[in-house]
Amino acid sequence: MRSKIVRRKYLRAVFKSGEFNIYTKTTKNVKIFSNYFFLLVETRWRWTLLNFFAAFTCNWLFFGFVYWFISYNHDDFSENHLPPYQNNFNFTPCINNIYGFTSTFLFSVEVHTTVAYGRRSITLECPQTIIAMCIQCILSSIFQAIMIGILFAKLTRPRGRTKTILFSKYAVINMRNDKFCLIFRVGDMRKSRILNIETKAYLIRLNAGDSKVENLEQTELTVVVDECESTFFLWPSTAVHVIDENSPLYRLSAADLLCCKLEILVVFEGIIESTGQPVQARSSFTEHDILWGHRFVSMVSFNFDKKMYDVDFSKLSEVHPVDTPLCSPCEYAELVALFEDENELPDCE
Repeated sequence: MRSKIVRRKYLRAVFKSGEFNIYTKTTKNVKIFSNYFFLLVETRWRWTLLNFFAAFTCNWLFFGFVYWFISYNHDDFSENHLPPYQNNFNFTPCINNIYGFTSTFLFSVEVHTTVAYGRRSITLECPQTIIAMCIQCILSSIFQAIMIGILFAKLTRPRGRTKTILFSKYAVINMRNDKFCLIFRVGDMRKSRILNIETKAYLIRLNAGDSKVENLEQTELTVVVDECESTFFLWPSTAVHVIDENSPLYRLSAADLLCCKLEILVVFEGIIESTGQPVQARSSFTEHDILWGHRFVSMVSFNFDKKMYDVDFSKLSEVHPVDTPLCSPCEYAELVALFEDENELPDCE
């Protein structure tokens, strides 16, 4: 029994947090630079800063070694050619005031950061040093441009904004205006509003074995958002999918829900009012997260003491049972048509 539960857990394609449970295998050549760039944008700040530190350090060490190698071949590190004795022997080094690798490393840092301490400087004795300095300036500028782009992308991405958009833990199926409806709730905990909201839902049905997935189907569900206009997200709202003849859930009953394998991926999109950036939040409901014959409790009330509307997010997933037929919507429509003496009955086969 425990192995079955674990296997079902990993059948979820999208986690409640919105992360995809998908691993992609490809035989094509992957662009390492672009993947590494987006990896640094998506990863945590500690790893991004660690990569920045490693990139700068490697740049300084590499060109510090290049300057040391050029100076070493020019015999700048012999005892008679060190800076205190250069005037006595009328010797011109490749780089002034260089004593060893530590000095060339500091000179590499100066070239990259343009600190220019004033003592170490290039002479006209070694053209190789001039070429190396030009190459380091170009590469350092590229490094800094890439890092600034990564920092800007991390600071401006709206991923952190999606963490304040909450979906209900469960989706419910009940009757509304004599029609079966699949309902879930979504709410925003921040005071900054989201404009031009749009909610979408997709039904994923699959037949999965121990290691392979067969007959994968994905169908878009028509969703209508109640309690708010599409241009303004005032308070937590309910997203409703009417299970009619065009719905893939039309022939699904309460008993079928217990033994089927399905997943409903829900996507919430909008524009952040303060920044104008698009934001997308995702979640999913499996057959274990769908409650048949339940209704969400109200989570919005008016506080007469504060003279403000009170939104209790602790009730976002709170439900209570209601009377709902256990048959499928198709069978229910057939029974209604039978009692109304209709000539044409819906085909529920």
